[in-house]
Amino acid sequence: MKTYYYEKTTDDVVNSAQQDFSLPDDYAIFPTSLSGRIWNKIVRALACGFGFIYSRLFLHTHIVGKDKLKKAADQGYFVYGNHTQPMGDVFTPLTVVSCQKMYAIADQANWGIPFIGKYLVRYGGLPVGKDIKQSIKLLKAVKKVIRQKNGVVLIYPEAHVWPYYTRIRPFTDTSMYFPVALNAPSFTWTSTYTRSKFFKRPKITVYIDGPFYPDKNLNKKQAQAKLHEQIWKSLVSRAKLSNYNYYHYQKK
Repeated sequence: MKTYYYEKTTDDVVNSAQQDFSLPDDYAIFPTSLSGRIWNKIVRALACGFGFIYSRLFLHTHIVGKDKLKKAADQGYFVYGNHTQPMGDVFTPLTVVSCQKMYAIADQANWGIPFIGKYLVRYGGLPVGKDIKQSIKLLKAVKKVIRQKNGVVLIYPEAHVWPYYTRIRPFTDTSMYFPVALNAPSFTWTSTYTRSKFFKRPKITVYIDGPFYPDKNLNKKQAQAKLHEQIWKSLVSRAKLSNYNYYHYQKK
């Protein structure tokens, strides 16, 4: 069994290529030219096809609760998930939500990953800002996806991927800023792991729950705290269904 060592639950146990990669300030999040928009649709369609093959045939992923997303089908919404699959967390959501509407908030290091960073993340990723200017750019992009595109923004609040980890790592309520500020619904996406009867790798079952709505009767900070508690409890309750540790995690 492979062992990952960590000091804090916020540690990054998997180092990607060009871990310190940074985007320039003039980076365009959305394609502006006609050729760029066409290529964007093509890349997304190809990613969706690959995602189905990879998640269903290789990872053996089963989705439970997809029908719940229909409750917010006529508007933009957010999805909060536990970050436990380096590639699966990129491709599997594309098999559940329209591949043309899916966006994911991601660390800029993901743009430095060979191939995926150049040909996929750039078309569906919303880069976390490293300064105030870039952070404002992210806020505007998220607002556009939710209000103008009726899109879906995927957020992994744990930030760093811990492969096949079966618990939920603590995260702050700052990532709840977006649905509260935009008064948009949220769902949870919990990947769980159980022993497979036929394969060495565990069976992955993803549970979708929600929607969860911001409480308009509270101020923004209070609403973020309440939404955080709802998201946290939903993720934790589903994560308890995991009963197989494929990798071992040990504190240093």
